[in-house]
Amino acid sequence: MPTLIVPIAPTRSPPHGVDRLRRRERRRSARFTLLLFVLALCGQVALPGTSHAAAAKDSAPAKADSALAPIAATVPTAYELQLLYADRTWIWENGAAYFAKGNRRLEAWTSGQDSASVAEGRWLVTKDGKMCMDVAWRSNSYKGKQRRTCYSHRIKDGTIEQRKDPHGEWYSFKRTPEGPSDEYRKFESGDTKAARFEEARKLIDSKN
Repeated sequence: MPTLIVPIAPTRSPPHGVDRLRRRERRRSARFTLLLFVLALCGQVALPGTSHAAAAKDSAPAKADSALAPIAATVPTAYELQLLYADRTWIWENGAAYFAKGNRRLEAWTSGQDSASVAEGRWLVTKDGKMCMDVAWRSNSYKGKQRRTCYSHRIKDGTIEQRKDPHGEWYSFKRTPEGPSDEYRKFESGDTKAARFEEARKLIDSKN
């Protein structure tokens, strides 16, 4: 039986132009891949720096705001309060109070249209900025028990402010230089109203 001979098509290399085109596409693909890698690497390096710059930018207004923030109030010491009150008379609208220096004696009086009242006791200062008066008031019609009345003080923007405890409103007590509305303008050096106190006390005691 004769052997069949099957003709095989000869293998031919692609045309030279096609091969060059394929090599060009491979080089272009390699450059693009390298470019992507470089961009990714640059992005990883730049991000922390960008984040840091953004944080610094955000913190700048905070620093500016803190520079403009008001100064917090402080509390005068007991010694500073003592200097304000000792051996001085506080003039009220219808009376006065005298704060003795050595023994912290306190004498006060008020005078109404038809009656007068007096108070005797002690005054004290505390380390948390309070001046307190421990006195008992009496008049022709009543005799009260000893009670404590306190005034708080604070220093804010160079001004000493005062309020009556526990829920009074803050007001200007003493500024430097003094202002026309300062409560401290009503303080006089020494026991300037002693005669008025004695007059009221004798009047009350004579009728009791």
